[in-house]
Formats: sequence, structure tokens, C-alpha cells
Amino acid sequence: MKIQTTRFGEVSITQDDTLEFSEGLLGFGHLQRFVLIDDPNDDIFAWLQSCENPEIAFPVLEPELFSPTYAIYLSKPDLEALNLSAMTEGRLLTIITIPTDPTQMTANLKAPIVINPKKRIARQCVLQDNALAIREPIFSKLQQRVVQNPTTSFKEQAQNIGAVRVRRGAGTSGDEADIAAV
Repeated sequence: MKIQTTRFGEVSITQDDTLEFSEGLLGFGHLQRFVLIDDPNDDIFAWLQSCENPEIAFPVLEPELFSPTYAIYLSKPDLEALNLSAMTEGRLLTIITIPTDPTQMTANLKAPIVINPKKRIARQCVLQDNALAIREPIFSKLQQRVVQNPTTSFKEQAQNIGAVRVRRGAGTSGDEADIAAV
């Protein structure tokens, strides 16, 4: 199937590429099908792209890229909704906010995206831990990672998150893209 996106143009995906959010995302409850897109032209972010609205895409990162000690505890209802017996079976992403001044970028640690990669279901879980920030500053932490590993991209430092990589097809106008599993 093909989806239209404002960021990547037309993208070909399979049903196995989609993530189902039965409750949607906070503020976007009406959107329930997303795909993770790994843009090869961006060494930092993957994108959580709506399959239903081409204008909705969120930059996401694995939290260990900027917070190596980040750990969450999911409630029993969250684990059941995700069909997970333990959080170790799931994958974590945080939604990133990038303002005009990128040095002010933040991550939402309070409401991460939790993915069951085997079932291809996901949920934005609002955690009860009051020590977690909704707007955690991350620019200097990301910058520090670059200084520590200057030859390794962020995506190589992170674990595989099951995103699909946008691959521009030869002979296309650039508006059409195919994807390949990462």
C-alpha cells in the first residue's frame, strides 16, 4: 500500500510495517495507524508518521541516546494493552519537540511510546513517575554523545527500533519513495 506524507512524499509500505495505536496519541486520538520511518538523510531522528494524515509526523529518538539510565515501569493495564508480559519485550521511543532554536529541543520522558515489535502494536503511556519531565532538555546531552563517539551516527548508537528506511528509487522524481526494513 502507499501512503502520502508531506515530509517524504509518497511512501510504499506493507501492513507489517504499520503500528496500531488503539487509543491514538495524546491529542491525536483519531489517528491510530502509524509507521516508523528512518530517513537516511537524517543521522539523528526517526519519524513516527501517521498513515491516515500526511501532515502528522513526530520526530522520535530512543531515550538511551540522551539518557542512558532512563527506565520506566509500566502498569499492568499498559502491559496488557500492549500484550507484553514484561517491559523487556517492548521498545521505547520518546517524542522530540524541536523549536526554531534547536538548542532548546526537548524529549517527552513522561509519556513515551512503547512498542510491542512482535505484535506491531503501540501505546503512548503516561507514566506516574513525577520525576520524569514532559520537556526534558536534550540538546547538550546529544551533543555530548557526538563528542564521545564522533564517527558513529546516533542511529548506529541506538538499537534497531524496527523502523523502515526511506530509499529513493532510481529514476523517480524524488516524490516517490520505497521503504526497506531496517
